[in-house]
Amino acid sequence: MRVGLYPGTFDPITLGHIDIIRRASALVDKLVIGVAINRDKGPLFSLEERVSMIEQECAALSEQTGTEIVAHPFENLLINCAHDVGAQIIVRGLRAVADFEYEFQMVGMNRALDDSIETVFLMAEARHQAIASKLVKEIARLHGDVSKFVTPPVNAALIERLGAPER
Repeated sequence: MRVGLYPGTFDPITLGHIDIIRRASALVDKLVIGVAINRDKGPLFSLEERVSMIEQECAALSEQTGTEIVAHPFENLLINCAHDVGAQIIVRGLRAVADFEYEFQMVGMNRALDDSIETVFLMAEARHQAIASKLVKEIARLHGDVSKFVTPPVNAALIERLGAPER
């Protein structure tokens, strides 16, 4: 069984993330969404809320693709998380050249720790490439409309947490 690990904070999960999950599902039998516990980032949503959003958003996708998709919180090294879930592949999304430099360094370090685990980079569809959770949260905090960047349930959670967008 080929297992992939797609790590991130997913605070919140966006249409860009979902597009990468859909694409990664075609490459593996099981896709583990590694939900990073990163206390330094001060997430808007709790770990439990982020895991719940991922499970809700990925249930239908799992049925459509036939790929088992599970959320797995982690707070250790990414490579150790990959070992914990039995992943042979780490999936990373790329949006722009700026992402590549950071990701390139991460791959080098992960390969030094365990060269048996491959990293695969996927790009979201062009219409989703600019979406970043950080920007979605910033727009939502300023009561802007983020409905083009997230699913309706995630949009509702953002409105509940931060208030309704201005019209």
